[in-house]
Amino acid sequence: MGVLDHSMLMVGPPGTGKTMLASRFAGILPPMTDEEALESAAVQSLTGGFHISRWKARPYRSPHHTASGVALVGGGGSPRPGEISLAHYGVLFLDELPQFERKVLEVLREPLESGRITISRAARQADFPARFQLIAAMNPCPCGFLGHHSGKCHCTPDIIARYQDRISGPLLDRIDMQIQVGALAQDELMTQATGESSAAIADRVERAFSVQQTRQDKANNLLTTKEIDRHCQPDTAGEQLLRSAMTRLNWSARAYHRVLKLARTISDLAGAAKVGQTHIAEAIQYRRALREH
Repeated sequence: MGVLDHSMLMVGPPGTGKTMLASRFAGILPPMTDEEALESAAVQSLTGGFHISRWKARPYRSPHHTASGVALVGGGGSPRPGEISLAHYGVLFLDELPQFERKVLEVLREPLESGRITISRAARQADFPARFQLIAAMNPCPCGFLGHHSGKCHCTPDIIARYQDRISGPLLDRIDMQIQVGALAQDELMTQATGESSAAIADRVERAFSVQQTRQDKANNLLTTKEIDRHCQPDTAGEQLLRSAMTRLNWSARAYHRVLKLARTISDLAGAAKVGQTHIAEAIQYRRALREH
């Protein structure tokens, strides 16, 4: 899919802009190819949801946490695609992630790895495409105000741990970036923000995507283990830093490879030819597990 085809979890108190950021994300992804647009339209047509006015517009799906497993994953007597397939080549935003049923969230593990979801029923089996950009959001604790400058949070460490543990380790292992979204003080809210426009970011993303297509004919997140060895090897300092992080944080082989792919994307966005120590360090920072905060 896109150059930023890396799953992301935003953690922060209510009102910090997590939903707004997620809704803007599809607008900075590279333009859809004709093949992607056809696949996306075909899936949406199965539920009567495709409109020609949305041709080549990346889908944005945001199911509520009360949605059933069938609504999210797909299924039924005659299997139909769910939200994760309707988000094919677009963005799937899951707000209040710990509030979703755990068994439903666990089903995300298959499509996050393969880009497809298989639904088996007594009558038949259906296979739907589901290569989506997962953007998830959650509060840091049940009350939502852990770390807030107001000091409102009175959740105990045990309560916080139980809340965060609703997201299983295997699922968290497949989320490439975990970002803390902090609340702004009132005087900061009143100050005019300075930053890049979405158009400028989209232009940089498209350039990086073009680099990836030229180098390997696919997005970094789709690289196989052998391709990672060929295209994502860091410099000596970066390799040493990554090995140290693996030992200290007890990462799986999957986490190791995901860090390398993410570091490759970070270097592409920076216009760097090689994966350096700074790119590895940034990728490691994004992999910090919730349970370590």
